[in-house]
Formats: sequence, C-alpha cells, structure tokens
Amino acid sequence: MGRIFEVRKSTMFARWDKMAKAFSRIGKEIAIAVKAGGPDPDNNPALRRCILNAKSVNMPKDRVDAAIKRAMGKDKTDYEEVVYEGYAPHGVAVIIDTATDNTTRTVANLRMHFTKGGGSLGNSGSVGFLFNRVGEFKVKNDGQNLEELELELIDFGLEEIGEDSEGNIIIRAAFTEFGNMAKALEDKKLEVISSDLKRIPSTTVELNEEQAKEVLELVDRLEQDDDVQAVFYNLK
Repeated sequence: MGRIFEVRKSTMFARWDKMAKAFSRIGKEIAIAVKAGGPDPDNNPALRRCILNAKSVNMPKDRVDAAIKRAMGKDKTDYEEVVYEGYAPHGVAVIIDTATDNTTRTVANLRMHFTKGGGSLGNSGSVGFLFNRVGEFKVKNDGQNLEELELELIDFGLEEIGEDSEGNIIIRAAFTEFGNMAKALEDKKLEVISSDLKRIPSTTVELNEEQAKEVLELVDRLEQDDDVQAVFYNLK
C-alpha cells in the first residue's frame, strides 16, 4: 500500500512541477508582452495570446492579473528573449527559447546542461537553418470542414492544417503572418484553445531507442531550467 502511495505521490509532484513551470513560462511571457504593448489586452494582441494560453493550462485568473500588475510595477523584472542553439548526442539539433534577466547565468547553465547530457552548446546560426518558425493555433473542432477552412485561411498565411490526437484542429501559419492568422480566426468566431510560436524541423534524425533516450534526457534537463521557455529538436 505504501508503495502505491509513493508512486501516486511521485506522479502528483511531477504534475505540480509541470504546472508550476507552465505558470512561470506564461508569467514571463506576460511581462514581455506588457512591456512591449501595455497592460490592455484589447490593444495588445501578444497579451491576449498570453491570457489565452494561461486559460489552456488552467492558470487562475488572479495569477494572470497579478502577473500583469507586477509587469507594470516599479520592481518589475526586465526579461530578455534570447535564442540558443546546440547539439544533443548523436547529432540531434536543438534550439532553446529563453526569457532571462541574466544572460551570463543562462548561458552558463545551458552549457552545463549540454555538457552533462553529452551534447554541446553551439554558436548562433549553427542549427537554426534546420528549423522553420511558425505560428501554431489549436482550435476547437465544432465539425468544421477542414478543406473549406483551408481555403478560407490560405490568404492569411496558412501553411498547414490538420487534427491532433484529441480531435482539435491544428493550424500552422508563417511566423510573419501570426497576427493576421490570429485576427482571421477571431473574425471567424473560431474558438482558439491556445496559440504559440514553434520551430518545426525541416529534416529529422532517426535514432535507436537507447540513443533517443539520451537525447530526451538532455531535452528534459534543459526544459527544467528556470530560464528556458521552450526546447525544439529534430529527433524523429
């Protein structure tokens, strides 16, 4: 019985850690959005996106409001968005999006993670060309015809449309068309569950199970770092 409890407790703590990380990531995104465009979501599309994503991970409204208020205060933390690149074991390319108030700390931590994980931190541009940056929207599927929706959205930067494992519609647009696509979905009264900027690999590396495990252990190590917002890699 005690063993079952330990397993459940471990699972519960892992869930809490994941939730805490998601809340922290969105809090930083809110701070950056408010600094760039102000605290009014009606006039700040980036902040609207942050609030939408907060809802998608069940971040309480009072925490969202507190993050906005904190971003306007005198003691606010100024975060800088910095992208780092490198290689995981077995030649897998990795890109890390960070939001940091201390780049010296961040680069030192990332270098340590790569070294311990059998990889290497690279220079800017070393692997970036292997990824395409896109805007990805998860939209509630209310029985829309995907072919018709594709035709309606193609003029707003649509690059790809499909469904995920839960039946939601996944829409990808060119990075430069993110704002246009967001407005188009809003105008069409489609329920957007979440939206994000992602880096999709143009080529992938196929590894055996043991090699892939080494790569994913490094990715997990990177994702746990407080300064890291997202990790992208081209493991198949």
